[in-house]
Amino acid sequence: MPKARTSAAAKRLLDVPNIGPAMVEDFRNLGIQQPRQLIGKDPHALYQSLCKVTGARHDPCVLDTFISAVRFMEGAPPHPWWHYTPERKATWPRL
Repeated sequence: MPKARTSAAAKRLLDVPNIGPAMVEDFRNLGIQQPRQLIGKDPHALYQSLCKVTGARHDPCVLDTFISAVRFMEGAPPHPWWHYTPERKATWPRL
């Protein structure tokens, strides 16, 4: 199934670019059920919460993917998750 090209078209978490079944489960572990719930969220706080909830440090690409999903739902064009790696590294260079 094709991914949404705009945030308005994302009706399910799986519609959001870069989000697959594993990331849907991560979002659900954080209480996020719908794409609109990502609007206004802090991707870094989501990542920290996920690590706490699961009791494990997740790969930094999870944070990159959280950034991409939040930015997309806030109106940014769809980008591959690695587009946001420099943003993550600027904030958390040792993650």
